Amino acid sequence: MGMMTSHMLETDGAVLAYDVSGPLPAAGGRPALFMIGHPMDAGGFRTPASYFAERTVITYDPRGLGRSTRTDGRDDHVPEVQAADVHAVIEALGAGPVEMFASSGGAVTALALVAAHPGDVTILVAHEPPLIPVLPDAGAARRARAGVRDAYEKNGWGAGMAAFIAMTSWRGEFTDAFFAQPAPDPAMFGMPADDDGSRGDPLLSDRSWAVSDHRPDAAALTAAATRVVIAVGEESAGAMTGRASVATAELLGQRATVFPSHHGGFGDGGSGHGGQPEAFARRLHEVLDGAG
Repeated sequence: MGMMTSHMLETDGAVLAYDVSGPLPAAGGRPALFMIGHPMDAGGFRTPASYFAERTVITYDPRGLGRSTRTDGRDDHVPEVQAADVHAVIEALGAGPVEMFASSGGAVTALALVAAHPGDVTILVAHEPPLIPVLPDAGAARRARAGVRDAYEKNGWGAGMAAFIAMTSWRGEFTDAFFAQPAPDPAMFGMPADDDGSRGDPLLSDRSWAVSDHRPDAAALTAAATRVVIAVGEESAGAMTGRASVATAELLGQRATVFPSHHGGFGDGGSGHGGQPEAFARRLHEVLDGAG
């Protein structure tokens, strides 16, 4: 990849850190490629970005995460606010519009961005947005999500993460059988049982509920000139994020585009369950190039 430079941008209520690898304007006639996640910050995209050495790649830390600080006095995470931040970064680059790969909560941010600022993005690959409102069992999914929060608030990070893994690993709709299960043992997942007293995790608390409660603006997304691709991992069939991806694609009048591996399939496993980063990158190249 080209030499990476890091920058800070003051926006309304935050100071955002973002990184640029490669020249701006981008070389070769292609737009820059912006990779975003949530709550994952720029560090989580080092592996996938390494497979796009010929491209200028931009990554950033969402407000309140990683190197990006908040000045708004808030600790919640709202897709429309995150989208405004990404828009500000794209404007600061002065080299828009961009191509975009967005995963998980970042995919929700990206859908909100395209709905509000369709001129910012030429193609969006939105990988497994965890959107509860599009699910037929949305009420039960919210109950399952609340169970994760409750486990975290009661017993700490290990218990909360174990509950989160149990929720996201469940296949099919959240039925009585899911709620009848005993609370998972953190040790089963290699998680600590000790409680360090912290309760600020954006994934396990209710601070990011606005992300999974977001309802995509289908009319704005389908009217946009942006080519929107909803992506789903082949191993995510039946899981909540897989079902949400399929339902979101249907909402936009398309079928979900299948990618290798799972929800974090573009990663090398450095911070969890490893995926298939090389195969994932090949598929992403195909889709961005219009061949997939």
